[in-house]
Amino acid sequence: MTVHLLMSAGRGPQECTWALAHLVRRLEASAVDANVRVRRVRTVAGDRPETFRSVLIELSGDGVGPFAASWTGTLCWQAPSPYRASAGRKNWYVIAQPCQVDVPRTAFAETDVDVVACRTGGPGGQHRNKASTAVRATHRPSGLVVVVDTERQFSLNRRIALQLLRERLEAGDDAAERAVTTSRWQIHDALVRGNPTRVERP
Repeated sequence: MTVHLLMSAGRGPQECTWALAHLVRRLEASAVDANVRVRRVRTVAGDRPETFRSVLIELSGDGVGPFAASWTGTLCWQAPSPYRASAGRKNWYVIAQPCQVDVPRTAFAETDVDVVACRTGGPGGQHRNKASTAVRATHRPSGLVVVVDTERQFSLNRRIALQLLRERLEAGDDAAERAVTTSRWQIHDALVRGNPTRVERP
């Protein structure tokens, strides 16, 4: 089993990027004891050395479900600020949420398409009304259906129908990828300070 966990300092101060770096290392150390494998997939550096704005982590192994759950939500690193001696605050919050990383692309194969000749009405003369030159094409895996009757030849309508199906499937995949990217960005703004699910200290 594999879980992707996005850890983010959100829009917090620079101490939150420092706290995130500590929490990532603490998670990695904790994963060793839980027999969970950890891989940093993507990191966004903070303004100061060895700090992070966000880290996308891949967790895998038999016990990954409970482990990921124990690191999900608002996390708190409790320590004095290393940057501002006058800061009385000691609680620095980050967020960690499971997220989807990749959207599988829909494989298109003509063998997955049922093509049926049909008649359509409307203008076009007696040939269109009498001959079954129109095409109804159904992509079985997705259920997507197109009907093409723009040409007078069945073979041309079939070619157009297959191309339309391919384009619509690609457009659907692109929209799904944009939705996944948007949902990841929303995690950065979902940080709620206070009431953490986990508190860690040096």
